[in-house]
Amino acid sequence: MPLLDGGPPATSDQDATGDVLRLLGDRNAPRRPPPFTIEEAGDPRSLRDYRRLRHEAFVVEQGLFGGGDLDDADGDPRTVVLVARGGDGEIVGGVRLGPALDGPDLGWWRGSRLVVRAGARGSWGVGAALVQAACARAEAEGVLRFEATVQARGQGLFTRLGWRLVRPVTVAGTPHLLMRLPIGRIGAQAAAVKSALGPLLAGLAPGGAGFVGDDGAPVPGSDLVAACDAIVPSMVERDPEWAGWCGVLVNVNDLAAMGATPVGLLDAVAGRDAAHVARTLAGLRRACDAYGVPVLGGHTQLGVPAALSVTALGRTAHPVPGGGGRPGHHVRLTADLGGRWRPGHHGQWDSTSGRTPDELRAMIGSVAAARPAAAKDVSMAGIAGTLGMLAEASGCGAVLDVAAVPRPEAASMGDWLTCFPGFAMLTADVPGRTAPPAGPAVTAVCGELTAGRGVTLRWPDGELTEAVTSTVTGMGTGMGTGMGTGMGTA
Repeated sequence: MPLLDGGPPATSDQDATGDVLRLLGDRNAPRRPPPFTIEEAGDPRSLRDYRRLRHEAFVVEQGLFGGGDLDDADGDPRTVVLVARGGDGEIVGGVRLGPALDGPDLGWWRGSRLVVRAGARGSWGVGAALVQAACARAEAEGVLRFEATVQARGQGLFTRLGWRLVRPVTVAGTPHLLMRLPIGRIGAQAAAVKSALGPLLAGLAPGGAGFVGDDGAPVPGSDLVAACDAIVPSMVERDPEWAGWCGVLVNVNDLAAMGATPVGLLDAVAGRDAAHVARTLAGLRRACDAYGVPVLGGHTQLGVPAALSVTALGRTAHPVPGGGGRPGHHVRLTADLGGRWRPGHHGQWDSTSGRTPDELRAMIGSVAAARPAAAKDVSMAGIAGTLGMLAEASGCGAVLDVAAVPRPEAASMGDWLTCFPGFAMLTADVPGRTAPPAGPAVTAVCGELTAGRGVTLRWPDGELTEAVTSTVTGMGTGMGTGMGTGMGTA
């Protein structure tokens, strides 16, 4: 991204100081930069004006390119062009960004051709504003790796805006720097929903030795596994039927991850009145019918804030731990890619409510059929965050191959790796094991466990970027929790 801007925009404090000094009659007070706005170039004229600025800067002024600077990215319909428009409506700068590779968008984008008109360089801050706008747009598109090639004189600006130097490169025969924007979306998501668990649960070990952070807990002296989840109260209040369905869904998934067959549920439900509670129970009953799991009992409260928690019991003679992985084990994702984003619920992929009972039971039986070394159902930490939990429980780190992750077409990579996906299981086992039968779910090996800790994303060009830099829960390998960590409050 050849840089032509001279520096960052003036701050609001600088603007305010200049305004006061001018009111006091100081003619040397700094003046507010002329206003400009940034928008997407959505018409042919805007694109022509932007490309004319590029030609003047990179071909005529700098001589970086011979006859012109147009390339394949200009013809890619996925490329986004942002332009800065001055107060007179004329375009004074622009930048383009888009996927780095042909084929499916993996969430790896590049920014390029940042240009600012000669008379607008310097104190206006157009270049800095365009870079920041490009970063915001990339993250909104679910991008997890965003890079640009920058002329050496632009390194300071990009560094001030949070970018990191990767390595020197050459563009059009001229030395440049490859710089990358750190995108902490995955780590922030995992930390927000899981980082408090270790300190909160210190000293508790209801799961027993060998079960670290598992959502289910083997009942001593039996083949029973117990699980419990509380649904977020705001969800119960806003969408009681969906909350009821999810109360069953997350518990059945918890049991399935341990290779257990569900045998029954207990529910504790509360609401402002009987009508609201009835809607919650209707969703719960519909899910119980779909999964073939009876409600064994429970508790009901009226005249109180909405709430729902569900306890599930299952059976298995061979519970699969979440912490059974070892360095060198292959990581497999088995996920239902059908369905859609759940309307009104950000970050929830609904693949289960449209499935038949036979399809649902085939999916939840996949871990029991395969009996891998380790398994975790994907929780609110998302795919990458849950992989961090499996790796942490196993005393390992993990590498996730971005291009190998099964993903629905309707989901960006960033959204998919951080969402609650309905049904998705992460398993770890020795290389070469047969894929588990999972009905309509798609399965693929997409990474491996490694020495160390955290989760790294591996891209098609071999580059590695950080996703989770350390532990997720802080529970380590010595504590079994048996505490639910799905769509509830934990």
